[in-house]
Amino acid sequence: MGVVVRIQVSPGGVPKRPVPHAVVGPLGIEGDAVAHPQVHGGPERALCLFAEELIERLRGEGHPIQAGDLGENLLLRGVDWTGLRAGHHVHIGSAVELELTRPTTPCGAIAGAFAGGDFSRVAPDRHPGEHRWYARVVHGGPIAVGDEVRVDPVGVAP
Repeated sequence: MGVVVRIQVSPGGVPKRPVPHAVVGPLGIEGDAVAHPQVHGGPERALCLFAEELIERLRGEGHPIQAGDLGENLLLRGVDWTGLRAGHHVHIGSAVELELTRPTTPCGAIAGAFAGGDFSRVAPDRHPGEHRWYARVVHGGPIAVGDEVRVDPVGVAP
């Protein structure tokens, strides 16, 4: 089981800033926006998820990354990131259910979070299991920092 360590939003673009709680709607976190809707957002890219452990690893490699720099809406801890696959369902708290849709391909907007601007460090084709995930909303509702997170590979709640 994992936990939500940060919920992050912005009026568009990065970095995203933390909020203690939020409501997840059909297109993501209410009050969040993306800078380039032709590339980000929409039902299949409603939320962006990343792992706190990976941010810590990247910092250890000398990258100046901070939470929110990669545009992630949810920063999670305690989830087996290398085991995640498209189609897995992520349950948050008592109401929210997400479905992972695809790994997130990095873009130049996040270059400042990486030593030498090399954002390929989180590219799914170069570093499998160390990238962000896009998710669609199956069931929306309220979420808060500290909420429990469970991942179900077949989408059926235990």
